[in-house]
Amino acid sequence: MSWTVIVPAKGAGPRKTRLAGRLDDDERRELADRLLQHVLGILDECAEVSEVVVLSDQRPVGWHGRLAQDQARGLNPEIQALCNELGGRQIAVIHADLPLLQAGDVHTLLAAAQDSYGAIAPDRHGTGTNAIALQDTTGFEFAFGPGSFAQHCANAAQPLHVVRRRGLSVDIDTPDDLDYLNSDAISPA
Repeated sequence: MSWTVIVPAKGAGPRKTRLAGRLDDDERRELADRLLQHVLGILDECAEVSEVVVLSDQRPVGWHGRLAQDQARGLNPEIQALCNELGGRQIAVIHADLPLLQAGDVHTLLAAAQDSYGAIAPDRHGTGTNAIALQDTTGFEFAFGPGSFAQHCANAAQPLHVVRRRGLSVDIDTPDDLDYLNSDAISPA
């Protein structure tokens, strides 16, 4: 089976603003670009991914694939509108800030979703959602943001398979995330 993966990515304006105390504007933009390129490169390695759609207000540098223009309605309404447009496909949403993501992580997520209603990958704190894959998005209400893991599980028509893998759990949003990434807590896989 093949999957369409949506990768939300902020294009114009300030990025990674919660890192402002640690990184200046240019450093944050460079970090966001590197993280996005990493995630897109990993998705390119995944045979079960038939299409990647970047959801952004501008085309990322070097991206020649499909771009869904962000209409500034907010992340969840944008994802929902795109899912409605894509209609009837198996869809995954994988965030663009996963520095340790590997093809095996994507394979595990999609395989778990293939055998059930869907699969979800929480962040390392167990409160946010870094990736979700659904057989059918009809009627599903996306709730990315604080507490999204519990909200997504509650919104699902059937239980979601929970996938806990290092590459899917470590995201970069805060200075604490940078410290965690650079600490001894991250050991070779």
